[in-house]
Amino acid sequence: MKERRKEERKSLMAYTQVFDLYGGFLLGYLGDLNLHGAMVIGDKTMKENMELTISIELPELPNINAMRMTIPVRVVWCQQDLSPQFFNIGFEFKEVSEEQKKLIEAIIKNYEFRRDTPNYPPKPGMKL
Repeated sequence: MKERRKEERKSLMAYTQVFDLYGGFLLGYLGDLNLHGAMVIGDKTMKENMELTISIELPELPNINAMRMTIPVRVVWCQQDLSPQFFNIGFEFKEVSEEQKKLIEAIIKNYEFRRDTPNYPPKPGMKL
């Protein structure tokens, strides 16, 4: 599949629940996120181009009192996860307000999974 994403998604290390707002059921957990969309890991497949409104239960964020964010989305893709009982669902955000942009940026800043190698001091007696 050709990569068409304009902005790299950030993998998250918080188990953030995502619900179908009007259906009232759990879609899955937020896997990655950027200002244009998200990937949710769920246990049910979803049809491409389906439109719905999702509710993202927000993790604890410094200086932010909001508990959830609702946003209209379109299902862009859905494919089986490496674990065959799960599906990865790609959502495109249809409308993102300035307040929602701030929430998304705060989630990424506080919960992005960073693959940086720590800069540990060398062990005594170890050759560099």
